[in-house]
Amino acid sequence: MVEHDALSVTREGYDAVALTYAELFRDSLRDSPLDRAVLGVFAEAVQASGNGQVADVGCGPGHITAHLDELGLAASGVDTSPAMIELARQAYPGLRFDVGSMAALNIADGALDGVLSRWSIIHTPPRELPVILAEFHRVLAPGGHLLVGFSASDDATHPTQIFDHTVAPAYRWSPD
Repeated sequence: MVEHDALSVTREGYDAVALTYAELFRDSLRDSPLDRAVLGVFAEAVQASGNGQVADVGCGPGHITAHLDELGLAASGVDTSPAMIELARQAYPGLRFDVGSMAALNIADGALDGVLSRWSIIHTPPRELPVILAEFHRVLAPGGHLLVGFSASDDATHPTQIFDHTVAPAYRWSPD
C-alpha cells in the first residue's frame, strides 16, 4: 500500500467488517462513563456556542452520532465507508448520514458549531493530516468546537508511529 491509497484501503477494510464492527461497538458507551462524560461536555460547549450543528466525521455505524442527537445536538454523520453509512441509516433513520471524505467535506464554510472526529484520523498518513485538520477548521463557525480522539504516542523522537490495526494501517499521533 502506498500513502495515496490509504483512503481506498480504509474504505474497503471497513466495508468488509461493517456488520461485525457495528455489533461490537453498538453499546460501547454503556460501559464507558468517561467517554459519555467527554461527549456530554462537548455537547454542552457546542450548544452554548450556537445552534448545536455538529458533524460526527468518521461516524461508522452511527451510534455516537445518535448519542450526540440524544444530548440535544443537531448531529449528522459522515464516513468513507458506504457499508457503514448504510448500517447507520438503517439503525437511525431519523438522522442524516452521508458517504464522504474527511479531506473534502460536503459542508459549507463555517456551518458547524462542532466537529467530532473520534478515532477517525488514525488511518490518515502523516502527510495528509494537515489537509484534514484544515478541512475541520473550514467547516467550523468562529468559536466552534473540535473534539478529536486518536491513539497517542509519547515518544518525542518518533511523534508519529504506524501500527497494525485490524482493519487498515493506523497511526499513533503525538498530542503536541
